[in-house]
Amino acid sequence: MNAPLKPGPDGPNGSHGSHGSNGLISRALHALQRRAVLVWLLFLLACAGAIARAHFSTDLSAFLPRAPSAGQRVLIDQLRDGVVSRLILVAIEGGDTATRAQLSREVAATLRADQRFAAVHNGEAINDARDQQFVFAHRYALSPAVTPQRFSAEGLHAALGDSLDLLSSSAGLVAKDLLPHDPTGEVAALVGQLDGAAQPATRDGVWASRDGTRAVLVAQTAAAGSDTDAQAHAVAAIQRAFGAATRALPQASGCRIEMSGPGVFSVQTRDAIRHDVERISALSLVLIVALLLALYRSPRTLVLGLLPVLSGVAAGIAAVSLAFGTVQGITLGFGTTLIGEAVDYSIYLFVQSAQTPAGARQDDTLRAWVAAYWPTIRLGVLMSVCGFASMLFSGFPGLVQLGAYSIAGLVTAALVTRFVLPRLQGGAVAMRDVTLLAAWLARAAQAAPRLRWPLAALALAAIAVLALHRDGLWSHELSALSPVPAASQALDARLRADVGAPDVRYLVEIPAASEQAALEGAEKIGAQLQPLVDRGVLAGFESPARYLPSAATQHARRASLPDDATLAARLHTALANQPITLKPDAFAPFLADVAAAREAAPITRADLRGTSMALAVDALLTPRADGGWNAMLALRAPDGATQADTSSLDAAPIRAAVGEAHVPGALFVDLKTEADGLYANYVREDIRLSLAGFAAIAVLLACALRSGRRAARALAPLVAAVLVVAAGFALAGVPLTILHLVGMLLIVAVGSNYALFFCKHDDGPNTSIAPGTLVSLLVANLATVAGFGLLALSHVPLLETFGLTVGPGAMLALAFAAILAPQAARAAPAPAVGARLNAREEKRA
Repeated sequence: MNAPLKPGPDGPNGSHGSHGSNGLISRALHALQRRAVLVWLLFLLACAGAIARAHFSTDLSAFLPRAPSAGQRVLIDQLRDGVVSRLILVAIEGGDTATRAQLSREVAATLRADQRFAAVHNGEAINDARDQQFVFAHRYALSPAVTPQRFSAEGLHAALGDSLDLLSSSAGLVAKDLLPHDPTGEVAALVGQLDGAAQPATRDGVWASRDGTRAVLVAQTAAAGSDTDAQAHAVAAIQRAFGAATRALPQASGCRIEMSGPGVFSVQTRDAIRHDVERISALSLVLIVALLLALYRSPRTLVLGLLPVLSGVAAGIAAVSLAFGTVQGITLGFGTTLIGEAVDYSIYLFVQSAQTPAGARQDDTLRAWVAAYWPTIRLGVLMSVCGFASMLFSGFPGLVQLGAYSIAGLVTAALVTRFVLPRLQGGAVAMRDVTLLAAWLARAAQAAPRLRWPLAALALAAIAVLALHRDGLWSHELSALSPVPAASQALDARLRADVGAPDVRYLVEIPAASEQAALEGAEKIGAQLQPLVDRGVLAGFESPARYLPSAATQHARRASLPDDATLAARLHTALANQPITLKPDAFAPFLADVAAAREAAPITRADLRGTSMALAVDALLTPRADGGWNAMLALRAPDGATQADTSSLDAAPIRAAVGEAHVPGALFVDLKTEADGLYANYVREDIRLSLAGFAAIAVLLACALRSGRRAARALAPLVAAVLVVAAGFALAGVPLTILHLVGMLLIVAVGSNYALFFCKHDDGPNTSIAPGTLVSLLVANLATVAGFGLLALSHVPLLETFGLTVGPGAMLALAFAAILAPQAARAAPAPAVGARLNAREEKRA
């Protein structure tokens, strides 16, 4: 089928064809091409409009399920808008301790005045003073000890005795000042309760790392952690504040700042993807241009060859934008790789059409190429569509976007090559003489089948390696999909340890119709969890009701406060038989404060502003999009628990306690377990979809080739390439992720054209693959490697994974296709392709 045009009744040299019929066909073809160019231009304009309105995102929400379970929904909410997602951890390094402390105070003061930040904490006394003032003013509404029994004569006697005992402790000076106002010791109890969590070390009045080499701050952004643009503005504000502070302090010239946290990661990832996409796209384009210039003699032909690529990229982005509203960063980065495959189609057109006789007209040349090669290319495109179509049924938007992008891009590139390029080409392709290269490839193709047995041994060895490494073949961590480099993750771990930031793993979620109902549910469950804390099953828990009791609880506590006369009488009785003689008149401030508390309005969320308690309430009590509310109780595992140690927290008594609270919809969630389960579902689903896509490809091949044997022969080199690449990762100790699986799907998509061009010649003893076709396959393969393989240079792990998978896989697919080619498909003697083109041009001139 690759031989020069043969005479026939419908051919250009056919004895029964007339010039009239040829003219009609030519005019019809030209009319079709003119319409195709017009449609193409309008299509590009439409794509440009869609891209201009597109919104781009780089968060991990693309890899979260569209229909999560209850536990997975809690995980997703925490990733998008939980307490951890809003925190930016800041470290100031360099200089001496005093300089770092001064910088910390200056930066914190600037950020506290910035509305982009809900709270900024660095250990300064200003935060402690606000908290203490708030606790003192609202101690009777906040303290769980405020009950009718507490303010009976016996209760006041016992509480007063405890407060007097406190006078002899290290806190005696503070207790002495508070005693006239707070003889029951509510302030001391509340402060101890609020300070129960781990606190950072302090140097020169501000927080510092455990080794004292860094000053540390914690900033909470007002915007959600999933709002990458807002997080970028917050990060820039911190950098500006630090820059202004260092300029004001000459001794701070050697200091530097480091930041971590989900918001910082999202900004860094977006910037890294953008930088790598721009850098690698430019490098890929340079290499592909150099490769094509080495083949073509005309810059115009080069530009024409890139039009399918640009059209495919535009179509892919526009399709994703219109279908999903947001284009994920991974999808945009993946678009870079389309350069390597989409350019193959124009290479096939230009190089393979050069094999026609020198005297053939352009229309005849096009018709000959369409008849001889287009069916094979079309089948390869359909195979790619079948493979990527399986991703459209994924429950994860990220894979759906990749599938839609790939299908739209490749189909567009193929159609532009088929219907637009011939019209824009306008004449013969100016191509260099590749006779020597074609001859060398012909000899190599003829010798390649000798390596069949070594290839079979290699495939068996790959299967053995995969079998031996089957237990550790796949990564079981959702973090394997994280685009955050290992160095950034290590920095985050250090800063979290420095500031004692919460490691929110165990949660109890309480959905409710209103804020007050959520707080009441949190109080009920907190009452059931406290015995577990007393028994050591839990180290503790954080509840929004601890800082903002429900209105009903506050009302009950106010009702526990006696009237003035009753309280005065009970206090007089309580003062008797105390170790220290005290006069009732000394507690006039106490009586006045209790009277004011009885008449005070309930504490609201707005009253917490300016205190560190607002940070906890904002994180643990959140509104939902449907108008409801969620309260979260963050549980602390016993000492010695680690993220990897799932046995350190017994979930059974916790679930039992939650159930005994009888709060509708309350749910205990282990976020790490949910994340691992999410990833396991992710792997299982994608494997099923990939197998379904492979089955669809096999069925398509069997139907198109009308032979199960030929279909198996076409698939064999692709399967072998995937096995060898997977075994290579196993030997290197790199666990496979979903991204590797997508890359292997790409190997099948890219390599299908190579296998089809070799296998299509299994028609009889007189058919053979032309050396010019071998040239086109080699150039197309090099372009693919330049497009995909260079992603291995990316600093973004997910892009690097694509590069390390598809680059070697594409090369192996071509080599294995040649090795497993049918005997009839061995290359024919090399024609002087370039010489024929030159002769054709000279004749026309």
